[in-house]
Amino acid sequence: MHSALEDKKKSIKEKLMLKMDLTVDYSDEQILEMIDNEIISDRDAVYSLSDRQKLRLDLFHSMRKLDILQELVDDKTVTEIMINGPDDIFIERAGRLMKYDMKFESEAKLQDIVQKICAGCNRVVNEASPIVDARLANGARVNIVLPPIALNGPIVTIRRFPDEPINMRKLMSFGSVPEEIVRDLAALVEAGYNIFISGGTGSGKTTFLNALSDYIPGSERVITIEDNAELQILHIPNIVKMESRNANVEGCNEISIRDLIKSSLRMRPDRIVVGEVRGGEALDMIQAMNTGHDGSMSTGHANSARDMLSRLETMILMAMDLPLPAIRRQLSSGIDLIVHLGRLRDRSRKLLEVCEVTGDIDRDSGEIILNPLYRFEEEGEEQGRVIGSWRRTGSLISRDKLIAAGLRLPSEETV
Repeated sequence: MHSALEDKKKSIKEKLMLKMDLTVDYSDEQILEMIDNEIISDRDAVYSLSDRQKLRLDLFHSMRKLDILQELVDDKTVTEIMINGPDDIFIERAGRLMKYDMKFESEAKLQDIVQKICAGCNRVVNEASPIVDARLANGARVNIVLPPIALNGPIVTIRRFPDEPINMRKLMSFGSVPEEIVRDLAALVEAGYNIFISGGTGSGKTTFLNALSDYIPGSERVITIEDNAELQILHIPNIVKMESRNANVEGCNEISIRDLIKSSLRMRPDRIVVGEVRGGEALDMIQAMNTGHDGSMSTGHANSARDMLSRLETMILMAMDLPLPAIRRQLSSGIDLIVHLGRLRDRSRKLLEVCEVTGDIDRDSGEIILNPLYRFEEEGEEQGRVIGSWRRTGSLISRDKLIAAGLRLPSEETV
């Protein structure tokens, strides 16, 4: 029956395309009416009511939406969609990967969907510019790689975000972070500490950054800079959101994260929030942190808090040939705190480490001195779930910003 429905869908779609006037901008209601008329007039159809409803919806998705992807995009339990060419689709649901039993009717159809996605967010992708980051109307992040770079057809990766932003209360309920650390981080954000969030792919860096931004005072002017707009900072009235742009063959020049950071410095920001640094923009971000924009935040890929500093050193060297000691002095004075996240073997996401960047350099090794404040320690497994607890490993050394803001760390307050 499944293959019969697919054949019927293809046949009806061909008839509809022949009847439609391509110069007319049909509404969704008109398209659905045309589909209904075509299905009703098909005297050979002997399908059940549920089959007819599925055929109607599939035809509408094929003609107006994202074809077979639309059902997955609308499914809130699907967090990731991975398309490896027209025949292989994989999805992530509840942290587990599985193969989807549908496929595109042709590579040309998948190419059409790719162009529709890019057109919806004013991006261009083609053989001359085969890699692009885009987003869907619901905010889902999309990465696209086309042939000849992709050898097995168009590669599309879609990461869906929750319709409502995940706040710290939800992260606490998930067991990702304890209340004691959240209360301390809230005070540090309010006091204007510069915070870097590190972690591997899928560890929840953007989600955590968004949740941490809830503690920025609503009276401040905040500028967000991202490759693709994902942050949802809703409580700040004076907010400016900027998004980078790739160059394309139509003559549009590239607008990089570096360009946007430099421009943001002329916009009188109180804080600058950069979605992620992965290249030379690290230099501009650190310079912004060192020039009075206290409370700025960003994220980066790294395996630990210490590794995040090493990666930032490398990224800054990519932007400018500076002596390593000078880079380390800039990093140690610009960043106040590194929060490291991870994804454990049971697929749970947790805060693994909070380290203070003391501002001092070790005389022997020349490395930046870190002061670990909290660390997650595993204690075993129970029914496939990793069991552990967060241990306090140190006390905050630099308290100037807390004192200036008239705040104290809640975990240190005496009862």
